[in-house]
Amino acid sequence: MRIYITSVPIADYNKALTFYTEILGFQKKRDIELGGGARFITVVSPEDPDGPEILLEPNAYYPAMKALREALTEDGIPITSFAVDDVQAEYERLRKLGVTFTQEPFSQSGPTTAVFDDTNGNLIQIVELKKGA
Repeated sequence: MRIYITSVPIADYNKALTFYTEILGFQKKRDIELGGGARFITVVSPEDPDGPEILLEPNAYYPAMKALREALTEDGIPITSFAVDDVQAEYERLRKLGVTFTQEPFSQSGPTTAVFDDTNGNLIQIVELKKGA
């Protein structure tokens, strides 16, 4: 078994697609019109274009998802995590692009992490794993 698609809840297709591609650097893999304004949009890492896809899932206002996202944000808990080679460098790059961080790079006897807001109401963690981890 392997991961094929995972999702991130969004409120706005275009805003999310712009953020995930132009700011974070993912590549759009699928953008399928489903009718009635609905779309099936996935993005992938340019480092692994045939790897797991992130579905930009337009369910941000679904009552259960809305409650979950609000609770996670209130507690400062990321909804997902992305691996990067260098958290400090990625933090600096993203800050220059206007990304708002809720946790600056931090390490305490484990991986270095930072957390930012994805402009669609989600907290996203970036993590730099130590070699051999």
